[in-house]
Amino acid sequence: MKIQESAENYLETILVLKNRNGLVRSIDIANELEFSKPSVSIAMKNLRENGYINVDNKGYITLAEKGREIAEKIYERHTFLSAWFIELGIDPKVAVEDACRMEHIISGETFEAIKKHVNKIKKFPSD
Repeated sequence: MKIQESAENYLETILVLKNRNGLVRSIDIANELEFSKPSVSIAMKNLRENGYINVDNKGYITLAEKGREIAEKIYERHTFLSAWFIELGIDPKVAVEDACRMEHIISGETFEAIKKHVNKIKKFPSD
């Protein structure tokens, strides 16, 4: 199932915050993305209703299985493409921004082919 780029960004952010801080709440996401609390609240409601996240009675957010799969896929693309672009000599800020845009539109087939090719030459982070 294809979801919107904004939903992918939220799921990836939840994964990153969980890995960094252990616990994730809506306010953490709002602060990380510099979005308003109401916008994040609406997005979390939609993600919860569609089975991508779980929210406990204290407001802590965890990724449901299908949300985790998407978050991990997007994060892998982000880290791999960012590292590759930086290795190519692209300014790190530009590399990260470009990777962030590309991670959502590149097909799985194309990403796997790029990863396979690049890893023949040099090992980049992919997980």
